[in-house]
Amino acid sequence: MNHGKLVFAQLIDFVPIKKFRLCVKRYGGDHRVRNFTCWDQFLCMAFAQLTYRESLRDIEVCLRTKSKKLYHLGIRGTVARTTLARANDRRDWRIYRDFAMVLIEQARALYSQDPLSVRLKRAVYALDSTTIDLCLSLFPWASFRSTKAAVKLHTLIDLRGNIPSVIVISRGNMHDVNILDKIAFEAGAIYIMDRAYLDYARLYRITQAAAFFVTRTKKNTQFRRIYSHKVNRSTGIIADQTITLTGVTSCDDYPEKLRRIAFRDPTTNKRLVFLTNNFSLASQTIADLYKSRWQIEIFFKWIKQHLRIKAFFGTSESAVHTQIWIAVSVYVLVAIVKKRLELEQSLHTILQILSLSTFEKTPIFQLFRDVDDLEESSCSANQLKLF
Repeated sequence: MNHGKLVFAQLIDFVPIKKFRLCVKRYGGDHRVRNFTCWDQFLCMAFAQLTYRESLRDIEVCLRTKSKKLYHLGIRGTVARTTLARANDRRDWRIYRDFAMVLIEQARALYSQDPLSVRLKRAVYALDSTTIDLCLSLFPWASFRSTKAAVKLHTLIDLRGNIPSVIVISRGNMHDVNILDKIAFEAGAIYIMDRAYLDYARLYRITQAAAFFVTRTKKNTQFRRIYSHKVNRSTGIIADQTITLTGVTSCDDYPEKLRRIAFRDPTTNKRLVFLTNNFSLASQTIADLYKSRWQIEIFFKWIKQHLRIKAFFGTSESAVHTQIWIAVSVYVLVAIVKKRLELEQSLHTILQILSLSTFEKTPIFQLFRDVDDLEESSCSANQLKLF
């Protein structure tokens, strides 16, 4: 079926183009556009992500050397650095945000049956943010500090497959806890987060939504112990208590009982104290759930290492948002291809192969048929791996 078709074009076949056009139409992206459409822009930026282009000029030179193959890549418009720069600066970045969410919805459905590190049937999410540092003189709109600019990626990932379910891009000076106001909590789901999100009024909203949270307490947390449950100290659990908050404002912000679990990591001897509104799961399960939060840290490090979101092709807010959302789309698209083709290689290996095979005409499934995943043996010890 894909005989004679370029690998990049085969990859783009997995993109739901009708839904992409709906996103474009929603924001009038192609209004009065003759040559370089939103679809052309998406393809050029996706190509840049897959082949690790460093700049707009790099994209232009690379594609122009293959000008006879652009039609077969799906690019109909003339690729010029100024044209692409203008599109990134002026077109509504929400087109690519909405389309990324379309791909995310598809990916989550594909990975919904993947096992968790903890045996649970309910949905488990990890919430955190990462900061992308920018030059203040080039990105003055990205407020962060007096001498530095930055944007933040606030991300909620589904731990089944490590697929982001919510991504919000903000300026660097937005406090992490404010993202809780933008999340529609799912009844029965568990949300894992660190101490940066310890706001009792907002946590109480999670309880009112019939959802659960697992977080860590701060040293100055004021509480009263109501009951101490029996624990097995050999597992690392020091205490499992039912408490109520007694702080001046915290008792009003969270008027119900909470569960406080103290845990000592047997490997590092570090003492951690968790706070949750779930009273049914075993205390060891709560500790294991918080440990699984590390997956979102790996996710952030992975996308910074393998996607182009640290060096930007434009300095406007629209250009930055566009590049980030298309990078997310490429990440999720590759995850979809991995699942649908039942590929055994890691995402890192798949991206490496695709980056070198863009203009080949080999059927895409054959690229991976006889490739051994040498990532663990050949990569450095600190090489990050995502499923």
